[in-house]
Amino acid sequence: MSTASEIATPRVTPARLRPLPQLIFASRWLQLPLYLGLIVAQCVYVALFLKELWHLVTHTFTFSEQQIMLVVLGLIDVVMISNLLIMVIVGGYETFVSRLELQNHPDQPEWLSHVNASVLKIKLAMAIIGISSIHLLRTFIEAGGLGSDRTAYTEAGVMWQSLIHGLFILSAIGIAAVDRMGLSSAVVRAGKEPHR
Repeated sequence: MSTASEIATPRVTPARLRPLPQLIFASRWLQLPLYLGLIVAQCVYVALFLKELWHLVTHTFTFSEQQIMLVVLGLIDVVMISNLLIMVIVGGYETFVSRLELQNHPDQPEWLSHVNASVLKIKLAMAIIGISSIHLLRTFIEAGGLGSDRTAYTEAGVMWQSLIHGLFILSAIGIAAVDRMGLSSAVVRAGKEPHR
């Protein structure tokens, strides 16, 4: 007598690949050192965050409100870059290398259940815009001292940062529009296929 679990999940044996397709498919594992390197970079960002946090705590009573705000914006910047790293590491590995098999794991990120190259691209664009926004905000806070020795920013530098940030936003809108057009054409094609 067979159990219910044996009936519910039939085993499917993977198809045997010819040598060249097998080599090409296995080449995805060459990306593994890249993702491991990004984990090392994440560790560097954790160390940087702790260093900046210690700097903030030890100068709590000597920093001005503006200096505290700039350090806090720097901490937020580090966190956003770390979030970007996690999206690339986890989403990229899941999309391009191998499954992480996190189904029913209590800590599985919500976005990972429907991640693909298109979703990952849009999430990365949004993260880059967020990081650029923090940099631009820091620049605007320090822009009050333009033309003096109190800041390293110039008018041209502020202008270029603003233009680059605007280009990031336009790029993200373009990526989203192209993805939406691709989704629309896929829906139209699916509607024209005969139902079986």
